[in-house]
Amino acid sequence: MSKKSGYLLGMLLTIVICMILAWIFCCGAGASAASTTDKQETTVDDQNAVAAPAAATSMGFNLRGTDGNFAFTSNDNFNFKNSDFAILTPVATDVNSGIAKLKGYFDAEGNANQRVNVTGYYDSDEVNNSAYENLGLARATAVKNYFVDQGISSSRINTYGELREELVPDGDIYKGPVSYNLYAQAAEDEAKAQEDLANMAEAIKADPLVIYFDYSEASVNLNAQQRKKLGDITRYLDKVEGSSITVEGHTDSQGSMATNDRLGLERAEFGKQYLQNNGIAGAKIKTVTKGERSPIATNDTEEGRAQNRRAVITIN
Repeated sequence: MSKKSGYLLGMLLTIVICMILAWIFCCGAGASAASTTDKQETTVDDQNAVAAPAAATSMGFNLRGTDGNFAFTSNDNFNFKNSDFAILTPVATDVNSGIAKLKGYFDAEGNANQRVNVTGYYDSDEVNNSAYENLGLARATAVKNYFVDQGISSSRINTYGELREELVPDGDIYKGPVSYNLYAQAAEDEAKAQEDLANMAEAIKADPLVIYFDYSEASVNLNAQQRKKLGDITRYLDKVEGSSITVEGHTDSQGSMATNDRLGLERAEFGKQYLQNNGIAGAKIKTVTKGERSPIATNDTEEGRAQNRRAVITIN
């Protein structure tokens, strides 16, 4: 090989090597950078991704007797708005069919000891605007009243409320936050229940429920003890046939006696309406006025007069 040929061959090899190195450092680096960019973009997208919303809770209307003689299942149930205890209407046809079937079962010979527990649910994000201990009990009471309207005796129904954090509303509606349990009441349990009711009635007569109203806002604010007492009163009315309560309206001594008698009755009627709004039948509520005749504090101070302006609710 001539010296010139060797020189040309060397230059050719140099050019080829430079091209290879250029591809490795340029294109390869670009591909690596693109890969890194893709990875970074993926990471950003993952960080900004919004979690899929939880599926709305939907509980069906399911009843099954322990004796194997009754069973009813439906995907429908009672529905309620967020922070509310009024049943949304219309109620599904399936639900009404199930209640009719339950009534027939209760009325059948040999089933006098059958009872149903109704448990209403709520979650901690809801606001309890009812007069009961919790929104679940208020919902169970509303369902109980619906059963009663369909011909089932309230003495056959027990109501409970339970916190259930896993409830997920569908928008602002809770679908079927109520469950049911059929059982047979043992004779000894029935006797104990009647004894407990009698003791509870005596306790309420000795220490009635006293509520004060902000008439300018037409509102009532009950504390935990008052809510518990109202729940006991409702239970007594449900279980004792022919039972009733009296709402007494009281005033301070400002104004004439005739005027205060009228104001006392208005206060009693206001209390009655409040109780009706919370599920107690109006037919079970009597109203009377005591006017200024039964003060519990001095009428010489504003604080004392405020205590005298009250409604007293007791079992008859």
